[in-house]
Amino acid sequence: MQELLIRVTKESFIITGFIFVMMMVIEYINVRTSGLWKNFIKGEKWKQYVIAAILGAIPGCLGAYTAVALFSHRLFSLGAIVTTMIATSGDEAFVMFAMIPGEATIVTAVLIFVAILAGYLTDRFIKDKKSYNNFGENDFPLHEHGKCECYNPHTLKQNFSNPSIKRIFISFLILVLILIISTGIVMNDAPAWIKLTVIATALFSLFVVVSVPEHFITEHIWAHIIKVHLPNIFIWTLGTLFIVNILLYYIHIDSYINDNMILVLLFSVLVGIIPQSGPHLVFISLFAQGTIPLSILIASSISQDGHGMLPLLAESKKSFFVVKSINVIVALIVGYSLLLFGL
Repeated sequence: MQELLIRVTKESFIITGFIFVMMMVIEYINVRTSGLWKNFIKGEKWKQYVIAAILGAIPGCLGAYTAVALFSHRLFSLGAIVTTMIATSGDEAFVMFAMIPGEATIVTAVLIFVAILAGYLTDRFIKDKKSYNNFGENDFPLHEHGKCECYNPHTLKQNFSNPSIKRIFISFLILVLILIISTGIVMNDAPAWIKLTVIATALFSLFVVVSVPEHFITEHIWAHIIKVHLPNIFIWTLGTLFIVNILLYYIHIDSYINDNMILVLLFSVLVGIIPQSGPHLVFISLFAQGTIPLSILIASSISQDGHGMLPLLAESKKSFFVVKSINVIVALIVGYSLLLFGL
């Protein structure tokens, strides 16, 4: 038991470290490209579905929050918000790319295709404009604090000569991650392309840390990523890996799952109703262990959306119910269909 706890703790730290640098890169890109999507969605309806799917496919909560804000401002249709919520996997997407990067790419591609189709069909057959009635002109936490000059060569010297404690600490964490991966202390058995991808992502995140203004360090990295996301991700990852390993190696739950795959599919979809990042990690871990098929992982990913639906729930209970009901129906149809084909 002690050996198991040490192993899953080590694995959880590595997964959290990879998620940390990925989040920094995505946060940086999100700020640098702020406003571009607003211009893109003007015009044809298909543009809404495309940008909605892209926002959903972005790991983390920012894309989903952005989509809800666009929906609340009548810039997104009901179908477009459905598209985003089907395409998104919240913070769990980070974990999927950390644990099963190849399969995570396939899952993301499937989610985008299903999301766009579901969004189109929603707008095609549901004409209920009352979904918008409870929405006001309110903004959601999209981390917009004015225009961020994220890279300015003139401030680099100051960043190096007089760095803050937070900047030094974050840089140190990234350097440690790069060191332990490049020297083979961790991920020694991982394919070379995975290790190179993690190192490249870490190097870019290091560039972000040393080049951005102090506001970005304090508000985006420290207050948002480190204080809000990382503790939850580490705790959920550690707890999930530990419980799944206990179930697999001591209780042999895999035999029960193999004999009751339809019930497992239904349970994975129902768990996805919870507007919370974390529960979905159980199915990621079970898939990584080879216990459940790809069809159930995809169904779970369609149904769940991490924290993405919380702003929608806060603003309009009806819209939350409608969107979540569509997601559940789509998840069951797609999951069962893929299961029939042996996937």
